[in-house]
Amino acid sequence: MDKTLPSLAAAIAQIFDGATVMIGGFGGSGAPIELIHALIDRHVAPGHPPGHPPGHSFGQIDPETVITPGIFHHAGFFDHAAFFHHAAFFHHADSFAMVRGGHLDVAILGACQVAQNGDLANWSVGAQGVPAVSEAMDLIHGAKRVAVITEHVTKEGKPKVLATCTVPLTGVGCVTRIYTSRAVIDIEEGHFVLRAKLSSITFDDLQALTGAPLHLSGPVQDLTVPEL
Repeated sequence: MDKTLPSLAAAIAQIFDGATVMIGGFGGSGAPIELIHALIDRHVAPGHPPGHPPGHSFGQIDPETVITPGIFHHAGFFDHAAFFHHAAFFHHADSFAMVRGGHLDVAILGACQVAQNGDLANWSVGAQGVPAVSEAMDLIHGAKRVAVITEHVTKEGKPKVLATCTVPLTGVGCVTRIYTSRAVIDIEEGHFVLRAKLSSITFDDLQALTGAPLHLSGPVQDLTVPEL
């Protein structure tokens, strides 16, 4: 599953030099390949990018290395690891120490739903969801900033950006920015503030796909779809 979103470049632009970044598992598909390559294009040194390859290889796959369920891997799965040059291994306990010790500057996660007050739901959609919230709860409280990359709507065309989340929460008031397949939206004082959108979609059409009012504060930039 590839997450090819026009807002990826915008997400990368917000990561400052020297930042420690956690990239989430995005529904068991591994860290999104376009996001990782965007980081590399900015000459960011990848320190720990294990994950089962998201549809195709993005590093040297080591058949002797198996990643077990853990802080940077989707719970309940085993798979071979793909690594970049200069990647590093560290103990599972060190992963939690980094997260809970406040050493993550940015956590970039996927989402089932995001509410206008910053609430995040990204682990369960009901009966078909995974059985527990896992390490995501640690991440959203341990990172200094939490951003979300997600499709703007579900496969059924329903908004994922809502006034109130309707599925179990991962955290309350934790998200500050959303990068969707159609727009970049900030969360400020309990409201969605539109910062950028696809030039091919009008504000009214975007609003119709959003489950809460979009506010304007300054110019809205155009997003362009990245070339693959």
